[in-house]
Amino acid sequence: MENLQQMIGDARTNLDETYRTREVALMHGRALTRTCANAIRAMHRGELAEAREAISGARAEARQVAEALASHPGLFFAGYVQDAHKELAEAAVLLALLEGAPLPTPVALGIETAAYLNGLAEAASEGRRHALDCLRRGEAARAEMMLAAMDDILSALMTLDYPDAVTGGLRRTCDSLRGVVERTRGDVTMAVLQKRLLSALPNAGG
Repeated sequence: MENLQQMIGDARTNLDETYRTREVALMHGRALTRTCANAIRAMHRGELAEAREAISGARAEARQVAEALASHPGLFFAGYVQDAHKELAEAAVLLALLEGAPLPTPVALGIETAAYLNGLAEAASEGRRHALDCLRRGEAARAEMMLAAMDDILSALMTLDYPDAVTGGLRRTCDSLRGVVERTRGDVTMAVLQKRLLSALPNAGG
């Protein structure tokens, strides 16, 4: 028992270091999430340059999280880190969809695969808002393009049949995305049919 106090002292030192590391990671994770939210809002306003700048800042925050957790890799898979990484994937993928650019990879973003896949699904869900904005502007073709991208993402994700413990609850995320895709398909289909009907009316009257 004479070494009990020494062991408790060592444990306190280790836990203090883990706690400090966790707090640093939490700080950067909150900043990452906030920056990604700002990027998505900018995208929906059509301010893509501002969104690119925000995502660049978010990627810098993600690197700082990784650096902070380098000596405590177990914390990297904590829920708050994965949630922040999911937000980064969502923002980066949505920007790629809007710009018609190749999708960023998990490796390029420096995040874990499950967080990326859930962010990919969330980005597809965000595509609904863009599609509806396009319909309001009378840009049915652009809305159809976004719908096709959303459908492709859903179809690809549905091929990943793994337990939720492995994918971070991807199945539930895909179930939500499926509903979003179907509602968007209905809205786009109705808009296209209405446009065709209006185009045909002058001919019918002639």
